[in-house]
Amino acid sequence: MGKKKSRSEGGASTIALNRKARHDFFIEDRLEAGLVLEGWEVKSLRAGRAQLSESYVLLRNGEAWLFGAHVTPLPTASTHIQPDPSRTRKLLLQRSEINRLIGAVERKGYTLVPLALYWKRGRAKLEIGLAKGKKEYDKRATDKDRDWQRERARILKNA
Repeated sequence: MGKKKSRSEGGASTIALNRKARHDFFIEDRLEAGLVLEGWEVKSLRAGRAQLSESYVLLRNGEAWLFGAHVTPLPTASTHIQPDPSRTRKLLLQRSEINRLIGAVERKGYTLVPLALYWKRGRAKLEIGLAKGKKEYDKRATDKDRDWQRERARILKNA
């Protein structure tokens, strides 16, 4: 048998995480968006074959789009279609959420970063973060603080 997927209390299971996003950005707000997928993509996501590491979200013509997410097709994909692993996928958001994101991205200089891809009630959902970029010294300070917290916990445990 394969590994069991981790389930949280809401019945959601994680497909893919973008760990690099938390290192490169300050995440200030999070949103949940649906995805428009093809049949072979759903099968691949169920098999856990997705990567978000180089992906990003853009707003065009009042719609949100996911670029650069890689969904590897299964070898048993249909023979009459040509699967494109890194095709652009439309994100499903409420009009009010899109308007708020447009305001933040265009006026305030924020970036939209995909954070996690997961299942929720049988549907694939994408967690999007409204983020500001970190400078190199911010990244070093974060690493230093994390190391100090780890060292402090070790000292308190042994004391």
